[in-house]
Amino acid sequence: MSIQMNVGQLQEFLEQAFTHFPMRIVEVGEMTATVELETQAHNLRPGGTVSGPTLMTIADTGLYAAILAQLGPVALAVTTNLNINFLHKPQPGLLRAETRLLKLGKRLAVGEVSIFCNEGKEPVAHVMGTYSLPPTTS
Repeated sequence: MSIQMNVGQLQEFLEQAFTHFPMRIVEVGEMTATVELETQAHNLRPGGTVSGPTLMTIADTGLYAAILAQLGPVALAVTTNLNINFLHKPQPGLLRAETRLLKLGKRLAVGEVSIFCNEGKEPVAHVMGTYSLPPTTS
């Protein structure tokens, strides 16, 4: 399968589709995408760590970006399942979500995301997600 949307096209699409899109699409490849987010004060929970909802959001965005990179602008692809394992305490700073699609079928996409923090080598979270894809008209 060839890539249908490059980094610039994905970034533009997501910025137009969502009223506030603070993430940056860093890279797309065959069945992969990397997304970054510089955390802000509103992304932190008491105790100064990055909140779970922030980690889930960047993971979900990574999956969506990987799917769109392969299929093109399919706005109606939706998350049907997202399972996250929190591995280490994420510190404020730069989050990086590295996504790999495991399956990209006609109706479902399944992928995994490893989330890293501040150039760390060990992931702070591991995510598995499933997306439902709209039927094609072909």
